[in-house]
Amino acid sequence: MIDGKVYERIRKRIDGYEPDMIRLQAALTAIPALAPENGGDGEMKKAAFLVEALREMGFPPAKSCNAPDSRVSGGARPNLVVQVPGRRTDRTVWVMTHTDIVPPGEMRLWEKDPYECWVHEGKVYGRGTEDNQQDLVASIFAAKAFLDEGTVPESTIGIILAADEETGSGYGLDYVLETRPDWFRKTDLIVVPDAGNEEGSMIEVAEKSVLWLRIQVSGKQCHASRPALGKNAFRAASYLVVRLDGLAGVYNMRDPLYEPPESTFEPTKKEANVPNVNTIPGEAVFYLDCRILPLYPVDDVMKTIRGMADEIERKFDVSIGLTPVQKYDAPPPTAHDAPVVRALEEAVRDVYGINAQPRGVGGGTVAAIFRKYDYPAAVWSRYCHMAHQPNEYCLIENMVGNAKVYAHLFLQK
Repeated sequence: MIDGKVYERIRKRIDGYEPDMIRLQAALTAIPALAPENGGDGEMKKAAFLVEALREMGFPPAKSCNAPDSRVSGGARPNLVVQVPGRRTDRTVWVMTHTDIVPPGEMRLWEKDPYECWVHEGKVYGRGTEDNQQDLVASIFAAKAFLDEGTVPESTIGIILAADEETGSGYGLDYVLETRPDWFRKTDLIVVPDAGNEEGSMIEVAEKSVLWLRIQVSGKQCHASRPALGKNAFRAASYLVVRLDGLAGVYNMRDPLYEPPESTFEPTKKEANVPNVNTIPGEAVFYLDCRILPLYPVDDVMKTIRGMADEIERKFDVSIGLTPVQKYDAPPPTAHDAPVVRALEEAVRDVYGINAQPRGVGGGTVAAIFRKYDYPAAVWSRYCHMAHQPNEYCLIENMVGNAKVYAHLFLQK
């Protein structure tokens, strides 16, 4: 339950923030925060901007937990936490978002510069506007409404702005939970707006195991007019890609809790090989993205892939190396009746007028890291599935509406 009169004041305050929220979106989009794996220099510039922006908004000083990383010019990957004290001293309501983004991809598919926001028909466009700036901005302005109203929230408000979500969170949330466990309690409510649906009706409490695999096929380079002198790694890799389709038949169980309900095995990225047409490549490297129902151990899937690779090695006289980029078995799910799930159900019902329900997802979310450390986190957002797409956008009404959901959580007794 919440105090309806207090919430009404907070709600109106959030409505008035819409222009400021768009301006913050534009400022954040103009500071690309790409991981070294994605050709970037990390999140330090964006974090520094946010520290100053939060100070100007009247927030208490942000705390930092920087993960050392010699690959970036700043020498570290910044993780920020800012809190607004509440009436209760035994509980913090956390909203965790991330500051890093993915690259724009094929630039020709973008209508405008992906790092310069534009607004059209109720949408804010630009790389990162939905993933994850929509809810990063929403969480900040939900908390700011309490500061500007001079209202003490029921629970302490905790805003986490983490690095490295897009490439595994080793320098982000995983590092924070490992080095600063004193910041969190099992009684806290933890919301991670890292997945959702267009209606806002899904509260993610479970997810699949993840295996991202780098597959390197090594043969022998030669002139394309004399193929017998070489071993075509590209051809062998192509056969392996097709052979890997058989994984879906081996791991074929379905679970309706998840969407999609089956395990998935998708070849994705392919590294460049030879630059010219008339050379047979001696090496081919591609990647496999596996999202596996928790009933199947990831090590079992690895053994099956190794067996398929062995078949291709024998057939084409090549060697194949398998290197996990990410590999983990899904942690236990958050209980359907956990306090954070019940709190989200109430907030979403009051703000959006819909009944949100616990579900599982096919993708991996950063909430899995909380669950690994035995924190019952829930994933929720109302968003448009524009993450990683060209002409990414967020709906302004979602950004403002989600801020009201977070404000509702901060007021619940």
